[in-house]
Amino acid sequence: MDRSSLPSELRDRRYPLGVVDVVFEHLGLSHAGIATHAAALGFEYLDVTVPIDDALCLPIGERFSKIPRAGFTTGAPRPPTTWEEAVASYRAAPGAWLEPTYYGIVRGVEAVRQFVAEVPGLRISLDTGHVAGWGEDPADLVDLADHVQLKQASRGIPQARTGDIDFRQFLRRLRAVGYQGGCSIEYCDRPARGYPLDDPIGHALDLAEQVRPLLAGG
Repeated sequence: MDRSSLPSELRDRRYPLGVVDVVFEHLGLSHAGIATHAAALGFEYLDVTVPIDDALCLPIGERFSKIPRAGFTTGAPRPPTTWEEAVASYRAAPGAWLEPTYYGIVRGVEAVRQFVAEVPGLRISLDTGHVAGWGEDPADLVDLADHVQLKQASRGIPQARTGDIDFRQFLRRLRAVGYQGGCSIEYCDRPARGYPLDDPIGHALDLAEQVRPLLAGG
């Protein structure tokens, strides 16, 4: 795609393109090996989903924790956790980030907004696939996003090669609200958790090719 042909609002701000380590987890590599592989594929940083030291080859990105804690993202818990228990756990961890998920208790655009209202200072990691999987538009939550993860998806299908998300419009909304972070691509093959997928690397590279011109800026 010729970047000069893009609308001005898609040219004016550049967003770095990263990738989440789970895309490569089936390769059996160390995180240093994953980071090297990701860089060779043109990704600029790595989001990591397990605790690691600071010697990562690509030390920029988001880090995940199984429980809410400052500076780390945690996926919204699944039932049987109650809403009240989830609120209490995030209130007890100032500076924690929440990733609303397809199966999580904080499920839906209005639910996310209500949860944020009940946990002052909560930061949101916005995954487009989870929101589109609910049947909603991830652009409706960009004003809350401190980090963004990209995958294509549609109602009932939280990750796919094709789906309902218009990434041109999504990036336009990110710029409109002044989003300052990066965008990571995430696909995974985790059938035990409800996310089966053949060829997550192929999915990630296909999406990277589509969104790089939109992210590149002027």
